[in-house]
Amino acid sequence: MRKMLTILTALAVAILPMIFTHSTARADNNKDADRLQNAGEVMKEILNIPDDIPQDLLDKSECVIVIPSVIKVAFGFSGSYGRGAMTCRTGDHFQGPWGAPSMIALEGGGIGLQLGGQATDFVLLVMNARGANAILSSKVKLGADASAAAGPKGRDASAETDATMRAEILSYSRSRGLFAGISLNGSTLRPDNGGNENIYGKKIDAKDIVLKSAVGIPTPARLLIDTLEKHSPTNKSEAKSLQ
Repeated sequence: MRKMLTILTALAVAILPMIFTHSTARADNNKDADRLQNAGEVMKEILNIPDDIPQDLLDKSECVIVIPSVIKVAFGFSGSYGRGAMTCRTGDHFQGPWGAPSMIALEGGGIGLQLGGQATDFVLLVMNARGANAILSSKVKLGADASAAAGPKGRDASAETDATMRAEILSYSRSRGLFAGISLNGSTLRPDNGGNENIYGKKIDAKDIVLKSAVGIPTPARLLIDTLEKHSPTNKSEAKSLQ
């Protein structure tokens, strides 16, 4: 009997960590799948209101980043953190349909004090290839490594202002039902490599996902991609090379 208990104890010691690791990994997978689904729901809700993001800006964007429910992480500090997804039009010149997304993390600087403690959804339009490459390659500080500006809103908003024409990234926020352009200068964007591994089941570079179409569109991202295809199926900016 004592020998049997020793054997069972040894088996438990060997098996339980594997069960725990598997359960943790599955929970992480579910969280990232939920983020993708939530990103699609945020994009659908925002684009169904015509006075939010100007159509001409959406049509001229190369990529879109959606980060739902960014929260302030420490009271009294301007530190915030959120995770979401970035999808780009496919093809070397961004002329194809919207493709598989990379998970993206938004952190830092200028977000916290503006949020006022409320969970906030962010939508960022990436307007050129340089901005897309920068974000997918490493951590990018907005306003320093990539030019960014608060996006104009409304059906009749002009996309020809100096700030809009110079900016690589146009940013918008939605909190308490209010939608507006917002400056995120000082904040950072980076690929969420762990999230990508959870979604796609393997380690894969964010650039390969988004710019090289190395994987198919995962099921949780279908709402996001279908919404963008419905509202902006064609890139109306000048063709831009990734080179």
